Amino acid sequence: MQKDLKYIPFNKEMKKTYKILVPDMLPMHFDLITKMLSSYGYDMEVLTNHSPSVAETGLKYVHNDTCYPAILVIGQFIEALESGKYDPHKTALIYFQTGGGCRASNYIFLLRKALEKAGYPFVPVISLSMNGLEKHPGFTLSAGLIIRLFYCIFYGDLIMSLKNQVAPYEINKGDAEKLAIKITAELGKKVSKMGIGFKKVKDNCREIIRKFKEIPVEKRNAVKVGVVGEIYVKFSSLGNNGLEKFLLKEGAEPVVPGLLDFFLYTVHAKITDYQLFGLNKNLYPLFVILYKFLLKRQKQFISLTKEDGRFDSPTSFDRICQLIDGYINTGVKMGEGWLLTAEMLELKERGVKNIVCAQPFGCLPNHICGKGMMKPLKDKNPDMNIVAVDYDAGATKVNQENRIKLMLSCARENLEEERGA
Repeated sequence: MQKDLKYIPFNKEMKKTYKILVPDMLPMHFDLITKMLSSYGYDMEVLTNHSPSVAETGLKYVHNDTCYPAILVIGQFIEALESGKYDPHKTALIYFQTGGGCRASNYIFLLRKALEKAGYPFVPVISLSMNGLEKHPGFTLSAGLIIRLFYCIFYGDLIMSLKNQVAPYEINKGDAEKLAIKITAELGKKVSKMGIGFKKVKDNCREIIRKFKEIPVEKRNAVKVGVVGEIYVKFSSLGNNGLEKFLLKEGAEPVVPGLLDFFLYTVHAKITDYQLFGLNKNLYPLFVILYKFLLKRQKQFISLTKEDGRFDSPTSFDRICQLIDGYINTGVKMGEGWLLTAEMLELKERGVKNIVCAQPFGCLPNHICGKGMMKPLKDKNPDMNIVAVDYDAGATKVNQENRIKLMLSCARENLEEERGA
């Protein structure tokens, strides 16, 4: 692959002295991962600057026609470098690069171009990619480390799910959030020392479930609201203006499909590439092995949640693949692709009929596979209550929340009718 002139490899010497900044998309997941990686000699920090100036900074260095997540991530990185908190000559940036045709592959070039414009062309940008798009000798992942990374994703998905299932009903407000933060801090330090066997992972999951069960809750019927969309605005409170907290404030229970499904979707896409187009021939067997491994582990995590009986559990990925039959093909895999449609169907199957589809400006796949699929979804499932909400630098929070409040009003009426039936 031809390297851009601004490509600066993160080398082994840099690993000893550089701090690596991580964008804030999933705080609990990323905190687990960065704490685990610190045991391998990486000094990493998840950024938390959420002020309106983040978007303003991004717009200074990125064209306003660029997708909203790119504006925010680049703005957050550059604002951090300009804050005086970090030595730019001893700082690196990292972001995941999918290798597909959407912004997740083009971020790296946009970020390097913005860094040059802002006066930081010397700052290394680490591309974290399953395709090995770039080589960074100072940031390498062994097989054991990759497995631990996926375990962090498993843990993060579980903690996020349990927190959202407890928070709407807790008697002492804030208990679930505090417990989630505490567990994340404790667990992050332990993951690197636990080996890669699954027994300890299962024990940890049971302990996490037990702790969330101990939080005092009240019995009431809350409207459940699923959250789907482009991966950044779906998860990032910066990108979706604190959507989860807003839903909780409105008395609803947020139901957010986990990060693991996106990684399974990414691996599945590589398998589909070979089956449809003959691509990835040499790596195809490895992708098949990885897919089977992750699917097996996912089902084990699901069974751990089900064995207790108190909490709702997600759907296995192979079942999610089946749900889109008659709606969309697995060959539609640009961006979130068919997974976005599948997540709405998965939520419906779990009894979550009210859905917010978070759409960033400039994300064509999201508009096609999200908003564009709403009509066929509602035609076959008339009880689905879906609202598409646009997130971009020019959209106002008031308008976004008013659209969601309208959906919630309809959802509450439907809930009352169901209870009275």
